[in-house]
Amino acid sequence: MLTAARLGAAALTGALFAGVAAAPALADTAAPSASAAASSPAASSPAAASAAAPAGLYGKGDPQYDGVWRQSLALIALQQEKVVPADSAVQWLLGQQCEDGGWPSYRAEGAPCTPATEDTNATAMAVQALTALGGHQPQAGRGVEWLRAQQNPDGTWAYNPGAAGDADSTALVVNALLAAGADPAQVGAAPHTAYDGLASFQLGCAAAADQRGAFVYQPVPNAPAAANTLASAQALLAAAGGHLPVATTDRRAAPPKAPACADANGTVAHADSAEADAAYLTGKLAAGGQRLLLDTPGAAAGPDFNSTAWAVLGLVAAGHGAEAASAADWLAGNGYAWAAQGKSGTDPAATATLVLTARAAQLDPYNFGGANLVQLLADAGPKPKSAPAAGDPEATRAPGSAITEPDENSGFSAGWLIGVGLLVGIGAGILLSLNRRRHTAAAAPAVPSATDAETPAGGSAAPSEDR
Repeated sequence: MLTAARLGAAALTGALFAGVAAAPALADTAAPSASAAASSPAASSPAAASAAAPAGLYGKGDPQYDGVWRQSLALIALQQEKVVPADSAVQWLLGQQCEDGGWPSYRAEGAPCTPATEDTNATAMAVQALTALGGHQPQAGRGVEWLRAQQNPDGTWAYNPGAAGDADSTALVVNALLAAGADPAQVGAAPHTAYDGLASFQLGCAAAADQRGAFVYQPVPNAPAAANTLASAQALLAAAGGHLPVATTDRRAAPPKAPACADANGTVAHADSAEADAAYLTGKLAAGGQRLLLDTPGAAAGPDFNSTAWAVLGLVAAGHGAEAASAADWLAGNGYAWAAQGKSGTDPAATATLVLTARAAQLDPYNFGGANLVQLLADAGPKPKSAPAAGDPEATRAPGSAITEPDENSGFSAGWLIGVGLLVGIGAGILLSLNRRRHTAAAAPAVPSATDAETPAGGSAAPSEDR
């Protein structure tokens, strides 16, 4: 079946041959939001960023705020694609762990651990990375115990221990617990378990109909609760009982359902949590052109790549792959700039997120909208120890060709754009040539046959209509 992007390309080609000027809508290139959980501040210049990045770390940008986060995501994504990372990459992540089991966002080599700098987001992602890699159970186990110790009495987690909980951090910890084999329903003192803490951020039947099932980032005292896009997207994976990497699940035949709300003040039960959130996100994706839009205060209006990717991951984990497909297609057609064209070059967190998203949506991360995301990610860090051989059914294109064949997933890839440009040029040339000949024929006197025609002074014989 032709996707919207392919249909658009076909329509453009037809328009050119019909002599109609057409201008294709190009991919969105707006920058993604910088969330507390996945921010990746760019260095002021590539040179400064390169000097700040340790040799074993993925990415050249300043790692102060996201070093552990992006390293963990990169390792999870590469492990999923059966790329064995360099020992230095794994050792860098292990070396960031503090004696008490937690991870900070980043600490310089030789710098002591400061408990106040350890955070739940970095620790939760590191636990998922080490669990995915295997062979690091002691370190992952200490990370889980640290997370348990930082749980608030209400069952939630904050970014930094001691603060009020938020939905993003709580969801990420639930992901880590599930990855490590712990039951979130048993973590915490009843009735305030990890799942109870997550549920405290979900809007129920008292909310407006179009916000039911969504998650707030953090309730604000004496202010109406407001749905938050990133919180809703990241919470869905946890509510669905999933973690990274996301395994493709059996697809549900029916679309997700909003809460029934027989009780106007009813809350969303845990069993219905993922379904309610999926219904909310599906509606937001449809309203936004199959992408989620930025709703961070102060951020410029535009598409939110990070939230859209997390929504796809959550929808697939919840069994709604059909509802995730169009958003995954949109990311294939528009995500390259987010992943590869930052101030410091490749953004490993964004690239890894797209690799995970592509595989969850049953698309090809080796040719995602024309880009080989696996190669892009591998090139952003130390050389891997090994990678799949060409022809591996789990890796349809082994790392080696940064831009592969014309788009197989959808969206305008580099190949599509080049092809469209050539068609535009050829079509315009044909139209101009035909137009010039018509005008020349109309203005010129009758021309003798080619056998006895005389060439006008200072010019050439007038062209025939057959030429």
